Amino acid sequence: MKKIIKSTLMLLCGVCLFTACSDDLEHNPTLLNPTTFKLNQPAFSASNIDLATSNGLNFSWSQPNYGGFPVAAEYQMQFSLTNSFNTSVAQAQADDTGATVADYVELDNVFSTCNASVDPSLLATGLQHLGQWAENAVPESQKIYARVASDFAGSRIFSNVVELNVVPYYVELKDAAPIIWYLVGNCIADGSWGNSSIGKDLIPLLPIEGEEYDKATGTGKIAYTGYFPADGQFKMVLTPGSWDDQLNYTNVTTTAIVDDLDGDNHNIGIKAAGYYKITVDTKSNAIEVEAYTGSVKKFDSMAMPGTQNGWDPAADAMTALETFDGAENHVWYKEITLSEDSNLKFTSNGNWDVNWGATTFPYGTGVAGGDDIPCTAGTYKVIFNDITGQYMFFE
Repeated sequence: MKKIIKSTLMLLCGVCLFTACSDDLEHNPTLLNPTTFKLNQPAFSASNIDLATSNGLNFSWSQPNYGGFPVAAEYQMQFSLTNSFNTSVAQAQADDTGATVADYVELDNVFSTCNASVDPSLLATGLQHLGQWAENAVPESQKIYARVASDFAGSRIFSNVVELNVVPYYVELKDAAPIIWYLVGNCIADGSWGNSSIGKDLIPLLPIEGEEYDKATGTGKIAYTGYFPADGQFKMVLTPGSWDDQLNYTNVTTTAIVDDLDGDNHNIGIKAAGYYKITVDTKSNAIEVEAYTGSVKKFDSMAMPGTQNGWDPAADAMTALETFDGAENHVWYKEITLSEDSNLKFTSNGNWDVNWGATTFPYGTGVAGGDDIPCTAGTYKVIFNDITGQYMFFE
């Protein structure tokens, strides 16, 4: 009798175990391949949004259903005047013949969460590319159509489309200037973490020779090359004086030679003292850090001789920008006013022995003994890197 009872109990336990395992299998998530997802109708869609006075357009959407899996999808906003999403502005611009016509614009901002604040000025520029309006013929009100693109695991899907009404304004279309990010930290410029201005506590990353920048948005790769002490901390800001947009260790794709030196702020720290090149892809905001292996020469002074000062090799002297803790300087700064269009070069140590020139303005890469730089009249903050020859005139 005891054996019968024992066998019965074992059988019941087995049935329960089988049932439990069966239930687990039924509830185990399976990776799905969604074909769309929902973009929520924004609260402001019932209004006529004035793009000239708005601070930001907030959108939100649901995560595509991948079967309950948390996925690291990336999202971009798209806008159309006609509810057609066949050819983007970027695709049309890539056609040198000019025969391709765009019917939608995709903004370059990439979002990793299910919400976005769209810069009205970027949207206005995108709509101008689509509408091609004359300055005195911009519509007083314009219906537009918005959707979101989601990228995950090499696959792209799109949300539903929502309608909005906006008040656009005229934008003079020209090739956008490269987007610039600024280094700030305890080993940058004066080392104060001040985040106030170029020439004091910020050093800009500069455009790279041969790099192509998006004509509509200015995205592309920018770089800075200089000396970093061991354990020096830094990050990047987009707008001088503002901490709203930052890049830090979480954006670094090459972590072998850097550390996360601040768990809260994720400051980037160089492990070993030396010369390094910092590159940022402003489309993805990915940061690459690599050791610089080229030769480096130190200079006592730098100047900007040109037609504005009679080509005196010591005139319009520049200021050393890397000044933290007696640091080794290779970045120079000068605020200059050119009353008329001018030509100039960069010279070192008050003579012409080592000088740099190029043919592009307002930014470029000077080469030893190069051509005069043709400058447009105006007031500028000038940055020059004597390791790479990179320069930029900031208005």
